[in-house]
Amino acid sequence: MEDEDARLLRIFIGESDTHEGRPLHQAIVEVLRESHLAGATVLRGIGGFGKSSRLHTAHILRLSEDLPIVIECVDATDKIEAILPTLDAMIGDGLVTLERVEVRVYRAGDH
Repeated sequence: MEDEDARLLRIFIGESDTHEGRPLHQAIVEVLRESHLAGATVLRGIGGFGKSSRLHTAHILRLSEDLPIVIECVDATDKIEAILPTLDAMIGDGLVTLERVEVRVYRAGDH
């Protein structure tokens, strides 16, 4: 993937979001894996708000059961673009962004 036209796909959803009865972030990661994308990382936020301006926080006095989730994936532009319609059908409330990235190192295992 080095020296390719690459994109960072970033998906912002809520922890309580579901798809077909399962956590949405798990369903998204499975779709990305089945589509042979380079990899994905799921990040759980400690706080934030979205379009509705509803505050989601892990603060003990305002415990939220719907913390922010961010899923990041970097791969070739054509592979990212190909998966977008599937993700669009899965994601109700949320935000999906794309950024151009320069991949400097991509390796696994022994190097």
